[in-house]
Amino acid sequence: MSKFKATQRVTASFAATAAALIGFQAQADDHAIDLTGKTVEWVIPFSETGGSAKWANFYAPLLSEALPGQPTVVVKFMPGAGSTKGANYFQGQEYKDGTLIFGSSGSTQFPYLLGDPRVKYEYSDWNVVLASGTGGVAYLTPELAASMDGMDATPLQGTDFIYGSQGATRLDLVPLLAWEMLGLNVEPVFGIKGRGDGRLMFERGEANIDYQTSSSYLKGVTPLVEAGTAVPMMSWGALDDDGNIVRDPTFPDMPTFKEICEATPSCETSGDQWEAWKSFFIAGFPAQKMVFLPAGAPEAAIATYSEAFEKVKARADFAEISANNLGKYPQMTGAKAKGALKSGTDVPQSAKDFVVNWLQERYGVSIK
Repeated sequence: MSKFKATQRVTASFAATAAALIGFQAQADDHAIDLTGKTVEWVIPFSETGGSAKWANFYAPLLSEALPGQPTVVVKFMPGAGSTKGANYFQGQEYKDGTLIFGSSGSTQFPYLLGDPRVKYEYSDWNVVLASGTGGVAYLTPELAASMDGMDATPLQGTDFIYGSQGATRLDLVPLLAWEMLGLNVEPVFGIKGRGDGRLMFERGEANIDYQTSSSYLKGVTPLVEAGTAVPMMSWGALDDDGNIVRDPTFPDMPTFKEICEATPSCETSGDQWEAWKSFFIAGFPAQKMVFLPAGAPEAAIATYSEAFEKVKARADFAEISANNLGKYPQMTGAKAKGALKSGTDVPQSAKDFVVNWLQERYGVSIK
């Protein structure tokens, strides 16, 4: 083959590739919704002090840049009833022009899973465009942390703990059940509007044990650890590809609850209690936060938001800034986001039954 013909073929190949890319982009542009001059309202069903607030405030300006027309993205906080107030509000909204999105959390998923009568929302009506995994960290006062025997929590079993809680049917059931499995006497003060309020109780000395999701821990608790007023006890861990609990990639030097449980003679990592804890941990953390468009959203709107979040993830600085703000967790769109939604809203009936009975016996919470 002559050099001239080879050059022609390579040139033609590049031209075809370029034409295909241009055509694909034109097709995407044709189907994208235009948000020029508009304001997108991002409803968060918690207070402005918790992990969901930090997650949404991190993404909001990046999403604004990535959406067609670069609309203003405003985070609106709607706390109440452990997040069911905001979720019920969103359920009552229909798609109009792509200017309303909703951010859920595990504390929104758990009442749904448990059949809480206050839940008027249905996840299958909504359209997921982003799913964010996260982790969680439990921490203590320095004096209590020093009394532990390595990873063995037995020396803490005679302590009276106070914990600021949003409610036993919220994401807080993961730490509450874990602490009970370790034999700790933790008395929750129910009714706070966000995990950030629980952290403030700890800072004021009104609580001596607390937990935060990773984003809130990184921003709100790390300074306390550095100042010597808080000490991490354990993370909840993360899942490997085989579904095993391993160390959280954001906190690789921190033991997991599973490790602490294995080191504490009274705690067991098998049986109904462990399976219930693990099931709700999986439902609440690997797919802990999600972004939705309301019922009736057309494919064009779903694609526009999914592509915008993909564009955010493709930023050269995203790995660094997301690790600093959210931790090192998957940020999922498309089919992976739908898979995460399924894992976050699907728990074995045996685990549900165990938790419902435990809530009644331990806290007098009846779910009917």
